[in-house]
Amino acid sequence: MGFWDTLLGRTRPALPDLDQLFALPSAAVTLQAAAGFTPTGRGAVCFATVEGAAFEQTHREVRALLDADTDRSGPPVELTRDSYGYSWLVSRRTPDQLPDLVNDLHAVNSAMEADGFGPQLLCSLAGFDDGAGRRLALVYLYKRGTFYPFAPLPGQDRRRDNALELRVKAALAGDLRVEQDLNRWFPVWGAPGL
Repeated sequence: MGFWDTLLGRTRPALPDLDQLFALPSAAVTLQAAAGFTPTGRGAVCFATVEGAAFEQTHREVRALLDADTDRSGPPVELTRDSYGYSWLVSRRTPDQLPDLVNDLHAVNSAMEADGFGPQLLCSLAGFDDGAGRRLALVYLYKRGTFYPFAPLPGQDRRRDNALELRVKAALAGDLRVEQDLNRWFPVWGAPGL
């Protein structure tokens, strides 16, 4: 950072740190003890929609990489689009395979980043539930290198359980790099991995 940047109050944006994803399994233990939420085995990577042969090649590479895993049932990665026009690569595992799900998310992000699609990456998420119908996602913001909880209220249309989100934030502060700016806790309504 230069003299003028300091003088004018400019800051450098945080760099993505995909290795932060590997903290999710230990955070899941804390989350279960603090709030009763366990992994669902579902997760997803969200990115701005990309068209063309280069992305198709990257998608084939990701599928081939994840196809090599014989512990998986069903397709390795499913590509979907949401109503907002964003694309999601969704991975499904059994609930006890959170470390494998994290590896999937890391592999998808890394492959897209290596093939030049890093600027299109938005977030990754891992799904959790409490067995009583409440859902929660731990969302990793790619461009910030931080996590935040997203808890849609069950049976409610586009309402969040803010109290639960703040409890989860406090509980996971020692396990994850939690996003401190609550304005960046964007809702991911209808996210395929949630």
